[in-house]
Amino acid sequence: MATKGDTQQRQRVRPHSAPVPAEGENDLFSESWFPVCLSSEVSVGRVIGRNFLDGRIVIFRGDDNKVQVFSAYCPHMGADLAAGKVIGSSIQCGFHHWEFDAEGWCEKTGLGDPPPDTACLYKFHSREKFGLIWAFNGDEPWWEIPDYPKTEDELSFSVSYDVPVLPVDPWVVCANTPDWQHLKAVHRLDFNHERLYDQIEWTDHSMEYDLDAKLEQGDGPSLIARVGIYGTSFFRLYGEFMGQWICALTAFHLLGPGQTQVYYSLGTPKSDGTEADDARVAKTHQLLFNLGKSIVTDDRPILHSIKYSPGVMTKSDRALAKYLGMVRNFPRSHSSSDFIN
Repeated sequence: MATKGDTQQRQRVRPHSAPVPAEGENDLFSESWFPVCLSSEVSVGRVIGRNFLDGRIVIFRGDDNKVQVFSAYCPHMGADLAAGKVIGSSIQCGFHHWEFDAEGWCEKTGLGDPPPDTACLYKFHSREKFGLIWAFNGDEPWWEIPDYPKTEDELSFSVSYDVPVLPVDPWVVCANTPDWQHLKAVHRLDFNHERLYDQIEWTDHSMEYDLDAKLEQGDGPSLIARVGIYGTSFFRLYGEFMGQWICALTAFHLLGPGQTQVYYSLGTPKSDGTEADDARVAKTHQLLFNLGKSIVTDDRPILHSIKYSPGVMTKSDRALAKYLGMVRNFPRSHSSSDFIN
C-alpha cells in the first residue's frame, strides 16, 4: 500500500503513446474502402452528390445498371454534377451540358466544341456490395471488401444509416472492436479475453477473431461470431445469434475530417417464401438493427466528447495497441485532391 510519503514523491505527468494521424492530416487519408451511399438511393438514371474525404463526389447509375463514383465538379466552370443528369452511361453537367463517359472523360460539349484533351473527372474505384456503394481512396485498391461464407445471393439484407453524424474519424469507432475493456465496460459483453489475443488473425489491412460472448454481462443471449475490422472504415461479423445465422457490417462513411456517417448492412438467409419464414427474416433484421443501434447509442456520448489520445495502457490493451499501430502505419494518400475540392 502506498504511504503518504510515496504519494508525495509521485509526479503528475500525463503519458502519451505515439499519436495516431487524423484523417486529412497533411492532406492525406487512409487507403480504405468507404461506404458513400445506399444502393437503393441510386436507381437507374439517378445522380446524387455526397461529401467525401475533404471534398465532394457524385454517384450515379447508368442504363447499364453500373454505378460510377466521380469527383463532383465539372472541369469547365466548376458546377456540381449532382445538379446534372444521367444520359445513357454518361453524366451531363447541368450548367453547360458537357458530358462525361463511364471513365470520366469529356466526350461532348454543349455547343459542339471539341472536348479539351484534359477535360476529365476523377474516377474512384467503386464496388456495390451488401446493399452499399463503396469508394476506395487511392490510385489502385490493394485489398478487397471480404465476402461472407454464404454468397450474397443467398442472403437478405436490411440496409440503413444512423443519425446524427459522429464527430470522430472512422478509425476511432473501429478501435472499439479490439478494445476489450470497452466491450465489457460499455457494451456489457461477457467473454473470456485472457487468451484471445493469441487467436487474432492479422493481415496488413485487417484483424479478426472468434468471439464467444453473452450480452448484458452474461444475463443476455449468446453471440458466437467471427468479428473483425477491415482497413480503417468498417466492422464485420458473422455467426450465430438468437438461433439464427446472421451477418452484419457497421460501415463508416468519411464525410470529412472528423465526421463519420454510420451505415448498417444486416443480413440473414433469404426467406423460403412462406409467411413464417418471411416473419423470421423480418424479426432477425429488427434484432440486428436493435443491437447495432444500442451499441452506437452506448458510444454516442463518449464519441461526441472524446479527444482520442492513447496514453497509459495495460495488458488487456494489447490488441488495441496493435490495431492503433496498424492505423499509424496504414498507407495514406489523396490522389483525388485536385478534383474533389
